[in-house]
Amino acid sequence: MVVFRIMASRSVNKVILIGNLGRDAETAFTASQVSVTKFSVATSRRWKDQQSGEWKEETDWTRVVLWRGENVAPYLTKGTQVYVEGRLQTRSYDDKDGKKVWATDVVADQVILLGGRGGGTGPDEGFSQEGAAPMRSAPRGRSAAPSGPPMGNQGVTDDDVPF
Repeated sequence: MVVFRIMASRSVNKVILIGNLGRDAETAFTASQVSVTKFSVATSRRWKDQQSGEWKEETDWTRVVLWRGENVAPYLTKGTQVYVEGRLQTRSYDDKDGKKVWATDVVADQVILLGGRGGGTGPDEGFSQEGAAPMRSAPRGRSAAPSGPPMGNQGVTDDDVPF
């Protein structure tokens, strides 16, 4: 028998993603010189259509924000497979026409490089907000990565990235 208890005083806001970067991460600095790195992660799901018997695939793009992660930004290149752990945060801003726009991002606590774009990065290398651990190897040069899209994201272009 399974018993569920509802605790009104507790809530959970946790996100875990494993996916590929759609383009290189971008880092900027606030007025107080705190770095903020932004990137988008593509996650896909695949299923067999019951009617046609054909395989279908759907890709979702998630915007990720990493505070104080300037030392990891050179590793976050297009096509790299990453593990991201963090929380959802919704914000609003006024667009160029003055219309209020709502956006939901993942604020990352931990980013781990899984090495999906061509070697050199092991699954134990990453960045954590808690310890601000440095990376263990030098950034890979762009020429070291194989050409072509990463596995599982065939046909994805820069125009597909909403970030």
